[in-house]
Amino acid sequence: MANAFTDNNFKAEVLEVKGLVLVDFWATWCGPCMMLSPIIDALAQEYEGKIKVGKVDVDQNSDVATAYGISSIPCLLLFKDGELIDRKVGAAPKAQLKIWLDSKL
Repeated sequence: MANAFTDNNFKAEVLEVKGLVLVDFWATWCGPCMMLSPIIDALAQEYEGKIKVGKVDVDQNSDVATAYGISSIPCLLLFKDGELIDRKVGAAPKAQLKIWLDSKL
């Protein structure tokens, strides 16, 4: 299961982490986000120990969403050693996301 990242813990959970962190920006009212959610949870399990995976509910955590210019969801941001290195907007199949993540390992 993916971690829950918030405005309050984003710095400690994402920006101060060594290695890769995948952040899924989502909302409960977003259909594509709901379709992507189980895929993100599965990726969290499959990449455990390699990539930290978490989700940010944009309705509850608007500061982080605004700071990273999130205007469309779902939006996936990939951080390495606290630096944003890539982003993907929109839902994608698990196989496509795995290729993307594997290319960053």
